[in-house]
Amino acid sequence: MGKDAVFTLKLDAGLREDFLAEAQAADRPASQIVRDLMRDYVRRQRDARAHEAFIRAKVEAGRRDRDTGMASSYDEVEAEFSARRLALEGKADGART
Repeated sequence: MGKDAVFTLKLDAGLREDFLAEAQAADRPASQIVRDLMRDYVRRQRDARAHEAFIRAKVEAGRRDRDTGMASSYDEVEAEFSARRLALEGKADGART
């Protein structure tokens, strides 16, 4: 990818000096580190937006299910899985004897 844009920013002189010293200690160009930081920031922001969209879609699907009567109450789910647990325990007890 070509480098054809310049990004200028103001920052504290102490932070600049500390950053340049750490970049030199890591034997990496400061500009490369800044590009890496920017890429990471962009990736994290995009991932966060994608996750938020995923969650919103799941919530909307749940609301649609609830509104159309396709959802089950907590008590209904608990009763169903309680029956399943009892059936599995019965199978396990039968296998032991």
